[in-house]
Amino acid sequence: MELYEVMRTTFAARQFTPEEVPNDVLARILDNARFAPSGGNRQGWRVIVIRDQAKRETLVPIVTSVMSRYRAQVNAGENPFNTINPSQVTQADIDNVDLPPSYARQFVDAPVLLLILVDLSVVASMDSELARVGVVSGGSIYPFAWNILLAARREGYGGTLTTFLAPFEADVKKLFNIPERYAVSALLPIGKPVKQLTKLRRNPVSSFATIDSFDGESFR
Repeated sequence: MELYEVMRTTFAARQFTPEEVPNDVLARILDNARFAPSGGNRQGWRVIVIRDQAKRETLVPIVTSVMSRYRAQVNAGENPFNTINPSQVTQADIDNVDLPPSYARQFVDAPVLLLILVDLSVVASMDSELARVGVVSGGSIYPFAWNILLAARREGYGGTLTTFLAPFEADVKKLFNIPERYAVSALLPIGKPVKQLTKLRRNPVSSFATIDSFDGESFR
């Protein structure tokens, strides 16, 4: 499949058929994903392939809890978990969210479940001293995670990049024996999508690219 076609058709797949992802295919996906860029080419990623069903089950209440808050904020017209506008959502609002049990299961029961970590001792967190949430460290892990999804699409599979586990990082680290210096970056469910989308909707370039300043002329 041609590169641009892969880029334009890699969608957030959340529902999968029972079809397994062969080990050799998963190995090929990871083998190609490892060529992602990272700061200083230090490649601080680590991948845990989650196969143990008991550990998968432990993730269900975590995903459910985080997504209940997410849904409550969306219902209130908020952008969930943003650090700019304080949330007005109460715990009662979160508790009143009726989240179907199948929602979390579609992720944790995926044929392949990859936990993506990054070693914070090797990334250059250039924004660590700024008075805002840090984002720069992600530049050394999310290209790798996205490469996994691109490679999965190339192989005829699909997945999505989720960050459900971040609020419960301490619990996740304990469950998977993760050293303190690592950050829980993403959880990638991967499998054969129930439906393979080929046309995605995105804003045009002119809506986000400007010339010379933030409020400059739109780049077209």
